[in-house]
Amino acid sequence: MARPWFTRLISLPIDPLLGALYPLRAAWMILRTPKLWGYLAAPIVVNILVSLGLYAGLLFPGLDRIDALQLSIASRAEAAIVKLPAWLHWLDVASVFVGGFLDLVLILLLLVVTGFAIAQFGTLLGAPWYGQLAERIEISQLGKENLPQPEGPLAIVRDISRALLFEIKKIILALSLIVIFFIIGNVPIAGAIVAGTGGLITSTLITCLDFLDAPLERRRLRFRDKLGTVLTHLPATAGFGLVCLFAVSIPIVNLVSVPVCVTAGTLFFCDRMFPQRNPANRSES
Repeated sequence: MARPWFTRLISLPIDPLLGALYPLRAAWMILRTPKLWGYLAAPIVVNILVSLGLYAGLLFPGLDRIDALQLSIASRAEAAIVKLPAWLHWLDVASVFVGGFLDLVLILLLLVVTGFAIAQFGTLLGAPWYGQLAERIEISQLGKENLPQPEGPLAIVRDISRALLFEIKKIILALSLIVIFFIIGNVPIAGAIVAGTGGLITSTLITCLDFLDAPLERRRLRFRDKLGTVLTHLPATAGFGLVCLFAVSIPIVNLVSVPVCVTAGTLFFCDRMFPQRNPANRSES
């Protein structure tokens, strides 16, 4: 049953923080539960291979492009400033600071894009191990009796088709949002801010879907229902997604942050989503 409107209003400032704390709670749970470590070795190896490929194919070429762009902008600015009166030559110093700030923004954006790509490929390729990890956590949090019954060996074909459809629908959703925010981004003055914010919202939403997918998929939810579940639990899911997006954007850290975020998503589901989907279990606890 949905919470009363006044309860949701009071919890608005708190829920994003509570959602953001789940990755820390997940990391602590993994550290003090050696039984979970066996589920992490293979996904971490997968993440290392994915990261090496994306760093070589995306990050390093991107850094080279940023350097080339920075040099081009600096040379054009210098050529323009030389033609100005002497009393405007202070713009030379200002251009250095502006160039440095632009360089920083572009590098951070590139790290976010690379980390987002690592999360996408990492969760897809590591899905079999992450599914087992999430199942183990669900059993410890909810009890085995609250997990759906296995569907048999032939279910693997259905699982593969559902996984592919999930990825396709995510891409369609992301592209749709990007197009919408790109159109809005053409509005003067506020357009750039809206477009940047829209990109962050899109990345956070897709990240939420990725790291909450294991327990939701176990219950065979349709894509629209998964999306609705994420949106229903705003703003807690926003805080959760932002922290996970930040964690997978940090080089080296993102080798282990993907399994940590999968664990965090499962804990989030057990604490917040499962009780609302199963009121009887909530009243018994």
